Amino acid sequence: MYTTYGKPTALDWLVLAPHPDDAEIGAGGTLARLARGGHAVGILELTRGEGGTQGDPDTRQAECVDAARILGLSWRGQLGLPDGGLMETPEQARALAIALRFVRPRVLAVPHQRDRHPDHFGAYHLAKRAVHLAALARADVPGKPHRISRLLMYQGNADITANILVDIEAELPTWEAAIRAHVSQFTGAAISETVTPEIVERRRARLMYWGTLGRARYCEAFESEDPLVLDPAEL
Repeated sequence: MYTTYGKPTALDWLVLAPHPDDAEIGAGGTLARLARGGHAVGILELTRGEGGTQGDPDTRQAECVDAARILGLSWRGQLGLPDGGLMETPEQARALAIALRFVRPRVLAVPHQRDRHPDHFGAYHLAKRAVHLAALARADVPGKPHRISRLLMYQGNADITANILVDIEAELPTWEAAIRAHVSQFTGAAISETVTPEIVERRRARLMYWGTLGRARYCEAFESEDPLVLDPAEL
């Protein structure tokens, strides 16, 4: 693992991205809101996106740096696992566990387990094993054991059953600018439903849908597998 932006620090939120740009698309508004509120937030790319149809790894890394500045990230890192080969192996889990011990996030957001891209649901299962490994005192992992307080899933292309909505209306221009920083992916010909110049329009429609359910204009959606404990007075 290596740092691509900022300085390593204990993070309030860390978003795992199978490929460059996944975190901005699925959770960029929330990261921008947290950063504006003074929280330490970061993104860890699991791969360099070397298997993508458009762009090359060096170009995509430079785009990640631009997007990190826009979002106000405290830190951004690159794990260097194989694009197209993310899976729950002991070697990959150990590499990710080392990273989790390195930046010690309180909340970890990962791709949804039902997402259609193999690297996305592969990243979910990899993260679950790495979170467990990072917390074990006797694990063969460098660094002090670290336990994640909350693991959340963010939306890729598949539908999710959201139980957390974050109002990001104020952050919408920042969210859009961070996505558009990935010029190699979102200009030119449409390659897929995600790698397309229409990405902002497509994702804004989802944000508006979740906003309608949350009585807001635009919301990002997350799903927690564990129950949330809330103060009833805040409902």
